[in-house]
Amino acid sequence: MASSTSTLPIHLQGNVRKTSFPPSSSAARPFHATHLNFSLSLRLAKVICANSSSTVKYNEVVVVDEEMDKIRRLQNGSDVRGVALEREKGRTVDLTPPAVEAIAESFGEWVINGLEKERGVAVEDVRVSLGRDPRISGASLSVAVFAGLSRAGCLVFDIGLATTPACFMTTLLPAFAYDASIMMTASHLPFTRNGLKFFTKKGGLTSPEVEEICDKAARKYANRVTKASTMLTSPPTRVDFMSSYAKHLRDIIKERVNHPLHYDTPLQGFQIIVNAGNGSGGFFTWDVLDKLGADTFGSLHLNPDGMFPNHIPNPEDKTAMSLTRAAVLENSADLGIVFDTDVDRSGIVDNKGNPINGDKLIALMSAIVLREHPGTNIVTDARTSMALSKFVIERGGHHCLYRVGYRNVIDKGVQLNRDGVETHLMMETSGHGALKENHFLDDGAYMVVKIIIEMVRMKLAGSDEGIGSLIKDLEEPLESIDLRMNIISEPRHAKAKAVEAIETFRIYIEDGWLKGWELDSCGDCWVSEGCLADSNDTPASIDAHMYRVKVSDEQHGEHGWVHLRQSIHNPNIAVNMQSIVPGGCQSMTRVLRDKFLVASGMDRILDISQIDKFAKNGRIG
Repeated sequence: MASSTSTLPIHLQGNVRKTSFPPSSSAARPFHATHLNFSLSLRLAKVICANSSSTVKYNEVVVVDEEMDKIRRLQNGSDVRGVALEREKGRTVDLTPPAVEAIAESFGEWVINGLEKERGVAVEDVRVSLGRDPRISGASLSVAVFAGLSRAGCLVFDIGLATTPACFMTTLLPAFAYDASIMMTASHLPFTRNGLKFFTKKGGLTSPEVEEICDKAARKYANRVTKASTMLTSPPTRVDFMSSYAKHLRDIIKERVNHPLHYDTPLQGFQIIVNAGNGSGGFFTWDVLDKLGADTFGSLHLNPDGMFPNHIPNPEDKTAMSLTRAAVLENSADLGIVFDTDVDRSGIVDNKGNPINGDKLIALMSAIVLREHPGTNIVTDARTSMALSKFVIERGGHHCLYRVGYRNVIDKGVQLNRDGVETHLMMETSGHGALKENHFLDDGAYMVVKIIIEMVRMKLAGSDEGIGSLIKDLEEPLESIDLRMNIISEPRHAKAKAVEAIETFRIYIEDGWLKGWELDSCGDCWVSEGCLADSNDTPASIDAHMYRVKVSDEQHGEHGWVHLRQSIHNPNIAVNMQSIVPGGCQSMTRVLRDKFLVASGMDRILDISQIDKFAKNGRIG
């Protein structure tokens, strides 16, 4: 936890052999990175089984590495994502119907195999649902999903336009209770992209599980004579699930507000503006808020439009937040809500027009959850501010910093609860937020439900301050910067190069080459090694390498942090920094450039032009 200073001496296993540098002295310099002995051969040798026949039978094992890589490269952590339309400059379409069909078939088989293993008998009539956001590629790719699931032997249910959280809830709500679900979305990415998210009754799949499915799909894809998608032998069953899901959310608000005068319309007298960004979130306006008595006049971009003509549906998008802020102020509304495309994330604007996302949203949810569960743990990714840790600790909570990636953060909360450490809230700075009470599901609509309930309760208690008053004493970092270093490599080698650079960074920190820089830790939550490695008995596998370093000096003490992270989306390394002293980020950037990137030779495999520009000028542009 952030309040703990203990660092457990646990090192990552199987990542890199620790290299000893010469003793520190004024004359000593680190070895060049090429002298470091890394065991980073991350790619398997190619296995190409040539077939002398001019035709290939379907059941013959023909492993073609390039064909298999087409599928494997679609994995994006715990999701699948790719380019679905030929309208993106410099990118070719890779999320094709045949690729999607192979992945859906492999997921269906994975679900069936898991149920048979769990029950010890053969299973029949395994039911899987599919929902999608409004992207224009959704219709053709949906047919591919249906074909793949049918080929695996599953019964398929089409819930149409939906949200990611709703897809998971199709596995739980009694009238449906499907065995698994797929959501077709690429979240906030451009309209040219699309992707798949996978669920069972246990929750979202992990990165290793998706990797296993993609590996099976890659073999199917590579071995098939034709890549044309299978025609559907029978159409899926069409069901209206979103009405049931909306009622589920309405019932939660009614029951928990328990309004003394109008139980069925507890939002009467409140004006709430929703900005759905033309994604899937419009339902929350007419099927939840309106039916609970709220005034939603002034809401924005509610109709689904897969071209997203107004702005990116993203609570981190400045345009989305500024338009929502303007609507809240113009209409003197009590609350503004911004959803991302598939509504697994959200942000808000309070009644004074203050945008609440990122650290502020985590602080708001922490304040609400800590009122209900005093002393609980709160897990966030390791890009949150020192001020947020202070905010949580001052309210009696414990702050566990962990790996970036919403699935990582949520899974850490699940693991802590399983180990007897009460953890009720898991949130990432991107707006993904999950609660123990809601099946550890990152649901942007449910998070807004929690905020609305608290807002109504405050009003009933006689407060007119608004929801933003709960975080009025949250301090903000003086400086914050987000930089990128592109990897100078062929795409197939980019991952290995990124790991090499980040692990070299760890070695430099551990061996003291950057004075005052120290790997951060969260020892009481069994997290060490720069908030990356689990040091408990059941460490989670690492899907991307990253380290958080706390930075101190004699004049200011601990005054900032640096976080290096291998991107799972693109061939680059993300560099995040925050400082509480003027010029702190520029100073840390200079140290990073001079004492690590140049000294280690990593500037030969990384494009450090953005780092160099900020180190010289204190700005990126």
